[in-house]
Amino acid sequence: MAETTAKARSLSPGATTSAAAAGPSTAAAATTSPKSPASPKSHSSGAEVTGEVVGTEQTIQAADNLDEDDDDAGSALGSEIQSSTGSLTESIYNYRVLHGRTFNAPKTTEYWAPNDEQQNEGLDLLHNCLLMALGDKLFLAPIDDNPQRVLDLGTGTGIWAIDFADMYPGAEVVGTDISPIQPVWTPPNVKFEIDDCLLEWTWPENHFDFIHIRALYGSIPDWGELYGKAFKHIKPGGWLQDLEMDVRIQTDHVHITDDHIFEEWSRGFIEAGDKNGRTFGISRDHMMRDTMIAAGFVDVTEVKLKVPCHGWPRDPKLQQAGLLLYAMLDQSVEGFCLYLFTKVLGWSVEEVLVFVARFRNEMKKKSNCGWILTTVVYGRKPEIGET
Repeated sequence: MAETTAKARSLSPGATTSAAAAGPSTAAAATTSPKSPASPKSHSSGAEVTGEVVGTEQTIQAADNLDEDDDDAGSALGSEIQSSTGSLTESIYNYRVLHGRTFNAPKTTEYWAPNDEQQNEGLDLLHNCLLMALGDKLFLAPIDDNPQRVLDLGTGTGIWAIDFADMYPGAEVVGTDISPIQPVWTPPNVKFEIDDCLLEWTWPENHFDFIHIRALYGSIPDWGELYGKAFKHIKPGGWLQDLEMDVRIQTDHVHITDDHIFEEWSRGFIEAGDKNGRTFGISRDHMMRDTMIAAGFVDVTEVKLKVPCHGWPRDPKLQQAGLLLYAMLDQSVEGFCLYLFTKVLGWSVEEVLVFVARFRNEMKKKSNCGWILTTVVYGRKPEIGET
């Protein structure tokens, strides 16, 4: 435990440092290991993340006169939501159909969510929601100003890789996924590959300046092995960042009982993940941080965020982020449940649809003031000879 404290930085209460009482206009602070020199700063430095969402002991201020039932969130989003979906021109489209939805065909990896257009639009809504929650930052790791090789692992629709490539035109950005759902037209410095991160990686060692991971919860049997592969293929001085979300909706404003549908939802996913050997609880406690440290990374920083899942916050930007997350969940929850609850937990399709209807009915109540714990952890591979 002493080693963990010495090597890690934290922006979550109860760990190395705290941002819990910082308030909306106060930047979160971080401490750096005395064994490691200060990392080069950039506009995306993790120490600059601000706002009510930072820290788990803060309470996001709720707006007045919240409607009890508000299912018009989608219309409130306006024209800002941009969807980037499509397909690769040279890929094998090998899908399986489950209850009317398409999923990646299981060969080496069984991904639990669909890969059809409906689900992919949800991925882009989530991207924009997280961008707002992170203060308009694509990432928090303090990478160099001129990254050369960047890997976006589990790229999904490729929207993060495309945005990063636009931001850093001198970087070569590779996005990998097990489904060919990325757009045909991309910036010249980004390419997409169909690849399974659970297999042996074919890139050279010490190759990437930055590896980005997001939302692989429920998909990875051994997170230590995944972070270990990233460590092997990152250059000395390069960075790894992972963002993972919890499956539990929490609230600071109303009392949620143990038999509430939000709690049933969480227990169902945790049980299915455990049976499948791929946890949905990776964002909880300090599992990501401790696993990254065990893989050999230094200057490890953990950021805990409360991301609202409806338009209930008083702050306009958080309200917009919440509407985006609500819209994503509203169109995605059925797909989230179909494979896991029927194939892993043994439910009937009818039981799943009733369960989803109950969840949707409660989720649309802004007065619940729900939020989802989101954990961002990033760390640096030591330079050669660094102790």
